[in-house]
Amino acid sequence: MSKLEAEDQKCRLDKWLWAARFFKTRSLATTAIDTGKVHVDGDRAKPAKEVHIGQVIHIRNRDFEIEVDVLALSDIRRGAPEAALLYAETQASINKRENAKATGEGQFARRDRGMGRPTKRQQRDIKKFTGGSYG
Repeated sequence: MSKLEAEDQKCRLDKWLWAARFFKTRSLATTAIDTGKVHVDGDRAKPAKEVHIGQVIHIRNRDFEIEVDVLALSDIRRGAPEAALLYAETQASINKRENAKATGEGQFARRDRGMGRPTKRQQRDIKKFTGGSYG
């Protein structure tokens, strides 16, 4: 029997997040759970919390914020097409991501390389040009 779709299967939250490819390693998933970036049904959880089909998991990371419904359980990491079968993103999450993309909400703190303090290379060029030290 496949471990992918057993109805009475038990699966830890950190393993499920890793198997669903939200985090590259289990330790990263555990750290995210411990720091409060993962909520199950609106509540903070522990890494060993059992995940059940039908639960809503909210994941907030540096790069993304997503809310998903659990469709299947797995504690084995597989390819991305199979991992995508473990969850479905909620409509509210999709709308929120599209709105953030349209308004540029996540881009406020980003800057282009070289726009700010001079890089080491620029500092060397400044020293060469002025003949002195920079700083």
